[in-house]
Amino acid sequence: MNKLRVLFMGTPEFAVGILDQLINAEVNIVGAVTAPDKPAGRGKRLSSSAVKQYAVKHQLEVLQPTNLKSEDFQNDLNRLNPNLIIVVAFRMLPKVVWSYPSYGTFNLHASLLPQYRGAAPINWAIINGEKETGVTTFFIDEKIDTGNIIGSKRISISDEDNVESLHDKLMSLGGELVVETVRKIERNELKEIPQPNDQFLKPAPKLNRENTKINWNANGKDIVNFVRGLTPFPTAWTELNVGNESLKVKIFKVEHVNKIHSLNIGSSFYDKEHKSIGVAVNDGFVYLKELQLPGKKRMQALALVNGMGWKNHFYFV
Repeated sequence: MNKLRVLFMGTPEFAVGILDQLINAEVNIVGAVTAPDKPAGRGKRLSSSAVKQYAVKHQLEVLQPTNLKSEDFQNDLNRLNPNLIIVVAFRMLPKVVWSYPSYGTFNLHASLLPQYRGAAPINWAIINGEKETGVTTFFIDEKIDTGNIIGSKRISISDEDNVESLHDKLMSLGGELVVETVRKIERNELKEIPQPNDQFLKPAPKLNRENTKINWNANGKDIVNFVRGLTPFPTAWTELNVGNESLKVKIFKVEHVNKIHSLNIGSSFYDKEHKSIGVAVNDGFVYLKELQLPGKKRMQALALVNGMGWKNHFYFV
């Protein structure tokens, strides 16, 4: 059996779930590499990544290089001498790093590769209305998310799932897959599969202000999926025109009802029966259940209406 010296690389809470399963499986982790501390909050105090906080608590050595090609980090690599690197939700690695360990460097990706390569696979799977997704382990190469597949696991996406719930399910599933992948490497049982290049591929690009704005001209079901795929972070948003004022409003929860109507797309009204704000779309109404105005807390639509009232000339663009 191969004796492993594993260097773990990751930053957010998703990576912590994987690292935790590796620790519980008694995998030999020689250190954790994560992002440098950065200012956060109103006081701009230095904040540590989720991986660093977990690693410190479990007495793992923590490395926080700003430059992965630097002499200091290369010296740390030589000192720790890992023969396997595991990457989960970290930044791109230079070849001098991912080619260092004798057993290679593998990544866990939160999709069924080759579909949804990119920075936000969980979000885009929900936005696109997928009924199934999963996790994949693959060896890193020169390109992004294109290396040989080691293993994968599938999971269903329910109509009630949002990013938070699916994130947690995939984190648990991903931990299982990573541990299984490590065991295969220990036992020399790897069977690598090249990623197919003949499929129509759906990308998972980084989310930004432009691609998180609601398009009220879309079908109601697509708008529901869009909001689910961005909740609770980074959150779908829209512009609300209130008289001469335009407000950026975050939308957290919606419901679609098919109905024929003659209202203009984006026009709104308060519906007492649904206790929510209705917005006209081309195949009915999208009811806003939870939203947030600038400078306010996230709230139920009823609380918002009770606080500011609602006029039928308010409309969303």
